[in-house]
Amino acid sequence: MKLLIEVSKKEDLSIDSVDGYILALKDYSVESVCSFTLEEIKEFVSHTEKEVFVKCNKNFMNEEIEGLTRVLKELDTLSLTGIFYYDLAVLEIKNEYSLKTDLVWSQTHMVNNYKTCNYYHSKGVKYALLGKEITLEEIQEIIKNSSITCMVEVISKPSVAFSKRKLITHFYQDLGKPSKKEIVVREKMTDTPYQLLEDESGTSFFMNVVTNGTGVIKDLLEAECPYIIIREFGLEEYFKELVQDTYSYVQGNCLDESYVEKYKKIGDSTNFFFKKTIYRVKK
Repeated sequence: MKLLIEVSKKEDLSIDSVDGYILALKDYSVESVCSFTLEEIKEFVSHTEKEVFVKCNKNFMNEEIEGLTRVLKELDTLSLTGIFYYDLAVLEIKNEYSLKTDLVWSQTHMVNNYKTCNYYHSKGVKYALLGKEITLEEIQEIIKNSSITCMVEVISKPSVAFSKRKLITHFYQDLGKPSKKEIVVREKMTDTPYQLLEDESGTSFFMNVVTNGTGVIKDLLEAECPYIIIREFGLEEYFKELVQDTYSYVQGNCLDESYVEKYKKIGDSTNFFFKKTIYRVKK
């Protein structure tokens, strides 16, 4: 099992006790709080021996395809391990131009079964970031039955949605008040809090509770899960220590009981790892 991290502060790329990094490409990615220019990515890749994945996971408009093609060709000249994508245009461009860099299928809620994972693998996609709404049991089933290389986000404030609209700005404009770039709202039916962040691309929605998956890493190890991911956003206070301890744990250098007990301080939310999503027709 390999450990990847996505930082919210650029200086934290200095953390070396990882197998790789996820870098969000500025203007070509969403649902990240820290992004990097193409030149910054080139510079970083040239000075690390770790694996590097780049997020290129926004929906692209027709007028953006030419620029996307140019950027993907430039990324293909680097020693990247993979590119996260949402829009199928990325897969089409890779195949059309025979680009060598592997792709990570990252379509949020849609990455939830092994048959679709196998379909995309047959189309040349090597990796898949599994959805955050499926259970540990379902994750284990996908890992066992899929030919694709699976990734699981284990500790994070999960990203749940994105809108190209400037929702926070419009909200405060309607109120006649100065706008903010970050607010917390509650969904009325479940009283679930969500954190909204707005930038030039639009508005990202995150769960406002950290998912603490420290207790499922042992199960993922036993299931031979290829990759786990920790995202720094919401974990800044513990991030460096957490990453170092998780890396040590994955390498078999610390006890399960002590590791899990130590990070109970993150909280007790396990999101959907042990909670099935059941859809019922409303009467």
